[in-house]
Amino acid sequence: MKALITGAAGFIGSQLAHRLWKDGSELILIDNFSYGREDNLIFPDHDFTQEIIRMDVRNKEGIAALLRGGDVDFIYNIAGIAPLPDCQLNPVEAVDVNLNGLVNLLENGRKYGVKKVIQASTNAMYENETEFPTKENSFLPPTLIYPNTKYCAERFAQSFCDTYGMSVTCLRFANVYGPHIDCLRKQPPFVAYMIRELFYNRTPIFHSTGEQRRDYIFVEDLIDLAIAVQKSTGFDCVNVSSNKNYSVNEMYDIAQKIMGKNIPATYADDKHYWEKYPGLYGGGYSIKDEILNHEINKYSLCDNSLAKEKYGWSPKVGIEEGLRRVVENECALLSGLGEAYVGQNSGFYSDVQLRETDCSSGGAACGRDGPVHK
Repeated sequence: MKALITGAAGFIGSQLAHRLWKDGSELILIDNFSYGREDNLIFPDHDFTQEIIRMDVRNKEGIAALLRGGDVDFIYNIAGIAPLPDCQLNPVEAVDVNLNGLVNLLENGRKYGVKKVIQASTNAMYENETEFPTKENSFLPPTLIYPNTKYCAERFAQSFCDTYGMSVTCLRFANVYGPHIDCLRKQPPFVAYMIRELFYNRTPIFHSTGEQRRDYIFVEDLIDLAIAVQKSTGFDCVNVSSNKNYSVNEMYDIAQKIMGKNIPATYADDKHYWEKYPGLYGGGYSIKDEILNHEINKYSLCDNSLAKEKYGWSPKVGIEEGLRRVVENECALLSGLGEAYVGQNSGFYSDVQLRETDCSSGGAACGRDGPVHK
């Protein structure tokens, strides 16, 4: 089996590549490294850094050249731009990457006979839902730029399936976490952020009350389903979720217990988060306060019965076990950086927002848990 993975230097893309490699698959890996990291590509039993191709998912000729041999069976499109500020402040770029990038893959996949495209979609699609758990086939359309790019991408994927008889599965990721989640960048995901702050005995800053509830999925469970969907034909959309959700406070309590810490969190007003994005308020029309407040305080819980019934898949890793494995990995990484690194980068840690894990035209798209920490 031969697969092309976009966003392969991101958190999810690199983990998928490693799993497929261990299963004996032949791989083509691309990433434009706008968020992807070379260290994600280094595993104890294999180093992908010399194999990955620096390429943007929108590169028409580049993608065509990779597929022209007609021997690629599957395309995994994990690339995308997801953070709310990035998408709202630069909607043209978000649409170009998230929509046109996929269409480029679909068209070249059509020309060169790819068996199936597996598209990274998102549970942010359900941002306006009020009945839970949310199901794939019945929901109110989204409002914000990011989920709309993914919603429209699904429509184009369905169009290619209906028109040409292609096969596409869109995986609507819940909030993905696991070892190698990026804790070093200025704007890490929530799980990485809270573990990092606890490691350095710092007080994390969460927004609102900390009672916001999100559903989480461990990266290995996600990859199990991403592989399982290879066998189906036609078009479908599938939730990738645990069908369980946890509040920010619950997640923090679990992490503190695992790490043996007792550091009460600080809670900031919702508006504190958005002050660093004046562009959202500039121009003739500013973003509505209720939209931003909803993004911070929204509730998410996705039904996973379709994945269970159609693909025989069930999540295996519970939240305590999953967080324990993230803590072990992240603490080992941070321990190796040394005090000098912390001192040199003290400002690096002082301006943190929650954003989706490794999301860019070269990173990995996943469920966006919304801004709940500093």
